[in-house]
Amino acid sequence: MSEIRGVDGMSRPLGAKDIRGLAGTLSGPVLEPGDPGYDDSRRIWNGMIDRRPALIARCVDAADVVTAVNFARATGVVVSVRGGDHSAAGNAVCEGGMMIDLSLMKGLRVDPEARTARAEPGVRWAEFDAATQREGLATTGGTNSDTGVAGLTLGGGLGWLAGRYGLACDNLLEAEVVTADGQLLRASESENPDLFWALRGGSGNFGIVTSFTFQLHPVGPMVVAGLVAHPMERAVEVLRFYRQFVETTPDEINTIAGFLTTPDGVKVVAVAACHCGGIDEGEQALRHLREFGPPVLDEIGPVPYTAFQQGLDANFPRGRRYYWKSTMVRELSDDAISQLIELFDSVPSAMTAILLQQLGNAANRVPQQPRSPTATPAGTACSSPAGRTPPRTPPRSSGRARRGVRYDRSRLAGCTSTVLLTATPKKSVARSAATMRDWRSSRRSTTRRTCSA
Repeated sequence: MSEIRGVDGMSRPLGAKDIRGLAGTLSGPVLEPGDPGYDDSRRIWNGMIDRRPALIARCVDAADVVTAVNFARATGVVVSVRGGDHSAAGNAVCEGGMMIDLSLMKGLRVDPEARTARAEPGVRWAEFDAATQREGLATTGGTNSDTGVAGLTLGGGLGWLAGRYGLACDNLLEAEVVTADGQLLRASESENPDLFWALRGGSGNFGIVTSFTFQLHPVGPMVVAGLVAHPMERAVEVLRFYRQFVETTPDEINTIAGFLTTPDGVKVVAVAACHCGGIDEGEQALRHLREFGPPVLDEIGPVPYTAFQQGLDANFPRGRRYYWKSTMVRELSDDAISQLIELFDSVPSAMTAILLQQLGNAANRVPQQPRSPTATPAGTACSSPAGRTPPRTPPRSSGRARRGVRYDRSRLAGCTSTVLLTATPKKSVARSAATMRDWRSSRRSTTRRTCSA
């Protein structure tokens, strides 16, 4: 006789007959602790999350999701839902309850004529981008290709294309959703519009989405993108320049600035940028960013969109212990710049970074069918994550991250523009630059031919 945690917080018995009944009606496997594959299924991207569900229902289609939801409702158990499992907070995994695992649902269909793509919730952005880029199309899809399509979209969805095409949720045309009463509904602007509004950035608890239909846009296959880095002693100048630069950037440009530590222990201030329009226009638009300083590292140039989307993946490997906090402010003021430099000077770990993500342009133009307010980038976001590898002790940097964000809010109150601040794990500049440098050295002649086509 197993035990499972109920929605009232109390454990209750779960008989073998109940488990066999669920397994007999589900097309995918049902796992318990000790079963082969159980530990792999409960582990997610953030190694800090170490929870043990009493049951894992590995769904393979929408009918499985309906079955799992009906079982959970009938038994009154706590439920969590796993999609691409890139949740830093670990919401994909519950302790002692039932995890509905959607990671096997990998269906993906691209319609190049309609410029749409339909993706199931187990799809990650690397898979989505590979399929859509074969047709010269893309949609806003985060800044790390290992992120799941589902979680990013339901949370709003910042990405390199957000300045031109809005957030990921702005490009959601339709969703199929299993609600808590076991109904499979379609949500769009014309069908269940209130549910559709909530899904576009509301994060969760409105149902389990079993498919997403996205609007696609012409992108690539080549974009002008990369990273420049400057020594820390020039941080004030660099961020003042960055503040002016982002105020006048066209929609095609999206940027992330930040404080990072290189693998050899040198602290730098860096700016990563992507121009998703034409190559000539992109090189001209990013010329001032490359010339300012000059930087000690300049890796901006023509690169495949898919390669740039994967350029930061090595900095966020699976299994590392991640922590961050974030908030919103409205301007990168001189006082904010001083505060950030002061904060980064005192970080206890080379794996901690502070990132500022540009918001605005198309991402800030709320469409006629407004998204959920939690997805609206009104201002600047500040977050402080700390990443480190095992042992299991919590990162020392996490306390600093929490204190840093509280400090940010007290000093940045009443400011005016848009930035995301995130403390993330190291590996950083050299690793990201190497990804694009290696691609360019091996494919230089191909790049020239593609750019001139």
